[in-house]
Amino acid sequence: MTGPFKKMTGNAYARQALLPGGFRDVLAPAADYEYSAVRQLLKVFGHYGYDRVSPPLVEYEDSLLTGPGSTHANQMFRLMDTDTQKVMAVRADMTVQMSRLAATRLQNAPRPLRLAYAGNVLRVKGSQLRPARQFMQVGFELIGSDALEAELEVIKIAVEALESVGIRDLSIDLTVAPFIRELLTAFDLEGDDLAQTVSALSAKDAHGFDALPDKAATIFSALISAAGSAREALSVIEGLTLPKKTGTLIKRVRSLVDAIEESMPSVAVTFDPSETHGFEYKTGIGFAIFARGSNTELGRGGRYHVDHPDIDAEEATGFSVYMDTLMSALPAPKSGKKLFIPVATPAEMVKRLHSDGWRTIQGLTETADASKEARRLLCSHIYLNGSIQPLD
Repeated sequence: MTGPFKKMTGNAYARQALLPGGFRDVLAPAADYEYSAVRQLLKVFGHYGYDRVSPPLVEYEDSLLTGPGSTHANQMFRLMDTDTQKVMAVRADMTVQMSRLAATRLQNAPRPLRLAYAGNVLRVKGSQLRPARQFMQVGFELIGSDALEAELEVIKIAVEALESVGIRDLSIDLTVAPFIRELLTAFDLEGDDLAQTVSALSAKDAHGFDALPDKAATIFSALISAAGSAREALSVIEGLTLPKKTGTLIKRVRSLVDAIEESMPSVAVTFDPSETHGFEYKTGIGFAIFARGSNTELGRGGRYHVDHPDIDAEEATGFSVYMDTLMSALPAPKSGKKLFIPVATPAEMVKRLHSDGWRTIQGLTETADASKEARRLLCSHIYLNGSIQPLD
């Protein structure tokens, strides 16, 4: 190699190329493929009036720990602000930033507020399902409405957006985290009984409630067994004798299922009444979207509260998709066509080719064999003698 660069030895190369666990370089064509998918998702959100906002990657720690942010407290990278000596944190999720904007800079904006966003998030540790510690989060939030139509709008837009990037045969899995919390309170469970019940629910162990009173054991066991088709699950639940407040939550689920099936008959709807994992901060119905026949969750959302410093909390419903998961569900990207332009090609012709949609690779020096140079640069076509020619 000539010039100021010299070839690294194997060990030196390995040291420089090594990245921390959970971080990776995304190269072409995958990087462009992901960027195109992000733009398409935001385009769909924008069609429905969701305005894109772009909060900073780093905020003061206490701002990122309010409301839904508290569930990510152990996942945030922290650093010290040398100017103020206050602890700052790198966002692990963008939903909390939408809550902050709604409660501060946009507190006087007309409701319902519709916000969209896209940005990288960082987490201290990956998980078995998502080993990545940096990934792109794309989503939208509908803030300031407690109407059932808010959940329906968010779900419909989420489905349309995922279909627009090429995902087909979607299914929606509904949850309602407050339902379980209300049951635990209604049965006055505490101590070992509470811990065992929560553990059994998490493990989906229908036989893990033997120490509970008969009524509680019957209900919790039935809830685990009921998971599946939304209509069948609701029929099981509606046959149980439930505390009044939990009954109200189930009626709302029933209404939402009816609305989804009427407006999106091709989308399968399931309901897991015992599921709370990942929906801890939800204050109403939550949902996850899957490609039918796959266990890979493409995105999730639901209802939560936006806390305000001086007034009552606001109802909000949103949806987020993590692009690393979404991209793994799409077909592998293919390298696009590239057109090699010899060095002497007129600039006006290059502009015309760009207008026609071509990506061009400009030759920088004269070469004896332009076709050979084009192949070396991985071009699919060459502009030669006034015409575009494919390279075999």
